[in-house]
Amino acid sequence: MSEQTEMRAGRCAILGRPNVGKSTLLNRLLGQKLMIATSKPGTTRSAVLGVYIDEDPPTQIAFVDTPGIARPKSALHHVLVEQAQLGLAGADVALFMTDVTRTPHERDGTLSIPKSDEPALMALKSANIPVILAVNKVDLVKNKATLLPLLQAYGEAREFAAILPISATRKTNLEQLVREIRSHLPEGALYEEDVLTDRPERFFVAELIREAVLRHVQREVPYGAAVMVEAFEHEGSLVRIRAVILVEKPSHKGIVIGKGGSRIKTIGTEARSEIQRFLDSRVRLDLFVKVEEGWTADPIRARKLAADVEPD
Repeated sequence: MSEQTEMRAGRCAILGRPNVGKSTLLNRLLGQKLMIATSKPGTTRSAVLGVYIDEDPPTQIAFVDTPGIARPKSALHHVLVEQAQLGLAGADVALFMTDVTRTPHERDGTLSIPKSDEPALMALKSANIPVILAVNKVDLVKNKATLLPLLQAYGEAREFAAILPISATRKTNLEQLVREIRSHLPEGALYEEDVLTDRPERFFVAELIREAVLRHVQREVPYGAAVMVEAFEHEGSLVRIRAVILVEKPSHKGIVIGKGGSRIKTIGTEARSEIQRFLDSRVRLDLFVKVEEGWTADPIRARKLAADVEPD
């Protein structure tokens, strides 16, 4: 059996700093929206598995999207780093993502990688697995020759199994990326053909509501917002959902609700539309807003509210 006809399967952890396009990449590879994606840092808070399956050649890749890694400043930041490290555990290969929005800096006469990428790259230091570098958003670069110093800086920072310029939004070089990942996976199969993720529906419902919140509030409010699904009930072709949007401050509650309830209505309408598309079902969504002061500074509550992890 040739390498192109044998089944290969394994786990690939996607790591990088915030806002490099990890979730967008996973959605493009899966061909559907699994992960929420916004321009705000910290959108992804949990390690989430999404299974890519192809028949030509036979391939199963369990991609694990992880929160963007930055230097921790709060209990919530520590949770995000913890989730990223959890996503790396058990991986057969790692995909380290950066993008062209940061430029290398000179250190001792040589080019060094952007400082904002250093924490994520450090997380991979002890990983005894192949690491592929994907430089995202190359569609933003008119003169591709300007990429060379950036690629050179990363090549000198550590040894990568491969370095690929990609564009997740335009799907540039994604087929080549999948082939490269596949080459590092063991033979065999892991999943049935209809497996997409290891998370329950209500997890993604909460994420879609939080995405709508992030799109309609600004400043510090998104960072301190979380969503808890309190009820999720199927009634024939209708799904009834009751969810609570948690914020850190009383003033944030007013911002989320908006004048005369206008903003919470907009958030609910947008979220319900996305949830109906995700569940392929009619949805009744009831939203409430509650203040949970200081939850981002409390390790136990941060793990529960941000990563949906029960305290030990």
